[in-house]
Amino acid sequence: MEQLEKNEILSRAVRAGKRTYFFDVKTTKSDERYLTITESKRKFNADNGTFFYEKHKLFLYKEDFEKFQKALAGVLEFIATGKEPDDMLFDNTSEESKSEVNIDFEDLEA
Repeated sequence: MEQLEKNEILSRAVRAGKRTYFFDVKTTKSDERYLTITESKRKFNADNGTFFYEKHKLFLYKEDFEKFQKALAGVLEFIATGKEPDDMLFDNTSEESKSEVNIDFEDLEA
C-alpha cells in the first residue's frame, strides 16, 4: 500500500473517466480531523508534448460536515428525482449567503 503523508490517516481514490477524486482524512497539529477532496484531471500540453495533472482541492472541517452532508444529499436527490430540497437543510442565515454571488464556471465539460 502507498505510504500516507505524516498527517494523513485515511485515503480513498475514485476513478471517474478522465478524472480521479481523492478523499483524504488528515489531522491538524492539535489532532483534529478534516477532509480534503481533490479532483485530479490528466491534461495534455500541446506546447511541449507532455501530459500534466490539473488539481483542485477542497478542505472540509469537522464543524461543517453536517451542513455539507445535508446540502450534498439534497442536491443529489434533486438530480435523481427533480424534487427541490427542503430549504431547512441549508444554513441561509449569514449575510454572505443572502447576497448575490456571481460565479463563472469556465470548464464544466465532462
